[in-house]
Amino acid sequence: MDTSRVNNSSRALWGEMPWGLLDQCPNSVSSTTFLIIAYSAVIAVGLIGNTCLVFVISRQKEMRNVTNIFIANLSCSDILMGIVCLPVTVIYTLMDRWILGEVLCKFTPFVQCMSVTVSIFSLVLIALERHQLILHPTGWKPVVGHSYVAVAVIWMVACFISLPFLSFHVLTNAPYQNLSIPFHPFTDHFICMERWPSNGNRLAYTTSLLLFQYCLPLVLIILCYLRIFLRLRRRKDMVDRAREARKRTKGSQRVNIMLASIVVIFALCWLPLNVFNTVFDWNHEAISMCQHDVIFSACHLTAMASTCVNPIIYGFLNSNFQKELKATLHRCRCWGAPESYESFPLSTVSTEVTKVSSLSNGSFAVNA
Repeated sequence: MDTSRVNNSSRALWGEMPWGLLDQCPNSVSSTTFLIIAYSAVIAVGLIGNTCLVFVISRQKEMRNVTNIFIANLSCSDILMGIVCLPVTVIYTLMDRWILGEVLCKFTPFVQCMSVTVSIFSLVLIALERHQLILHPTGWKPVVGHSYVAVAVIWMVACFISLPFLSFHVLTNAPYQNLSIPFHPFTDHFICMERWPSNGNRLAYTTSLLLFQYCLPLVLIILCYLRIFLRLRRRKDMVDRAREARKRTKGSQRVNIMLASIVVIFALCWLPLNVFNTVFDWNHEAISMCQHDVIFSACHLTAMASTCVNPIIYGFLNSNFQKELKATLHRCRCWGAPESYESFPLSTVSTEVTKVSSLSNGSFAVNA
């Protein structure tokens, strides 16, 4: 996705709107209040939910397997987005000028791009792992050590992809210098904007981000889960006579539904903003000045809601997560009693009824 604006989130955010004319489209009190409340809710739910998720996975040895490590990595990228990027977006969108200094001007879009890249690559690795475990249950299986290496590689690649934002975002008051008005109230106003060597370079980079951060990863994920679905459907008839195999298949289907739901909601949340950014990139006049901020804010809020999805879906569908959370509350506030854990292997039965694979990397802590 074009991370130069929600990760460049929009020209309203990063400075290619006619800033000197923004006073013609003032924000109403109701819209400002709504934005503050909505963004605050997203920040609170995202930070609290993802922090709890990372805490639970890190504390429980039973939950430290390859899939859960990738899910925790996804939550870490969402936490980074909530701490660094969302508050800055709210301030800049509401004030229509940059007051946070040059360091944050460069660092914020860099972190936004890196966070989104880490999120989508984590989802890709989860899908690839599930694909390997289910389609090749007796073949090579990733272990926990592999997942830590993969997480490190993801962050390094994301950092490299995001580097242009450190170079091409500048703090400037140039748009205000050209205002021909008798009284100039904007002498101390600055904006944070992209300044590329050419418009062609900018379009090439942002289009590449759209392809490699959104379109191609989602196509790969869809193909993986489609093959998983077809394989599990073929196995269903073969395990009807095997009670234990049937239990394992049912549990694996539940895990797949949870993981696929995270991907689908992530894709739907980011779709409006990607469409908005693409339209604005190639024909910025298609969006009028006064409609720009309203449309952008709606699309951006929808995208940022994806930071809340992971802990909500995981919390609803993972009973071990719920048990550990209750146990933590019990230790802190003496609520209830700690509960025991159940688990089932991540892999499912093989294509032959008599073969049931066991994983060397532990179990995915979702109760069957």
